[in-house]
Amino acid sequence: MTPQIEFSKWQGIGNDYIIVAANDLAFEITPPRAAAICDRHFGIGSDGILLWSGTESSGFSLVIYNPDGTMAEMCGNGIRMLARYLVDRGYATEPVLAVDTGAGMMAPSVSPDGQVRVKMGVARFGGGGIVGFTGKDNGSEAVCKILEACGREFEFTFVDMGNPHCVIEVDDLADIDLELVGSTIENHEIFPNRTNVEFMKVVGPSEVEMRVWARGVGETNACGTGACAVAVTACRSQGITSPITVHLPGGDLMIEVDLKMNVVMTGPAEEVYSGTMSEDLINRIKEL
Repeated sequence: MTPQIEFSKWQGIGNDYIIVAANDLAFEITPPRAAAICDRHFGIGSDGILLWSGTESSGFSLVIYNPDGTMAEMCGNGIRMLARYLVDRGYATEPVLAVDTGAGMMAPSVSPDGQVRVKMGVARFGGGGIVGFTGKDNGSEAVCKILEACGREFEFTFVDMGNPHCVIEVDDLADIDLELVGSTIENHEIFPNRTNVEFMKVVGPSEVEMRVWARGVGETNACGTGACAVAVTACRSQGITSPITVHLPGGDLMIEVDLKMNVVMTGPAEEVYSGTMSEDLINRIKEL
């Protein structure tokens, strides 16, 4: 008999993930297997997989898989989901956790009302995620620079939040063909590891609206690190004041940014359902 694999489905303002303990997984995750699990018709359906391990005493670890099987360094919504999952399930007894991610150690804090506050680290306007621009700190920097895509020129700012973001300010978010332009910019030659793509519009002294094309996923209702990237871009380029409310298609996130570009994100996370993968699904995944 095939061993059961328990999972939990969570969402954070419409960005949904499957949470699975690494010890429970009976197979290695490969790109075809990730796609099968995340498929919304033949699998569980999600924007990705959060594979966790560890204990409160030894520290928790998180590996994030996109639906195309690639690994993401960090996911702002995902870290909130995992934090509340670990607290709700009793794996963590303290509201402040230590979680090791591909972007470094994170310390999410879970409030009684279900909101999760995460210190996201320092935003950088450069790094190894972009080529062709030289700037501060012996690295590359791109703020209000120009790239060409889909026969147009776009002014963009590159933000490293532990994962790469290309932020573009526009007058009308609805006017953007996100699938065409987002996928083209995601794979642009100046981004060696591909990039997330955010389109933003400043709508108030402390408010920004955005849409996101997530690397390896496509258009999503929300992106936590993308909201952080948009907020720091708006602070630097437009001078808006913190804390900043970022309006995403799935809901709002509160982003705090200080003068040194330290970023703190606060937002919700909730469980949608939990269950076990069927023997049929497991066997089909193993064949891939």
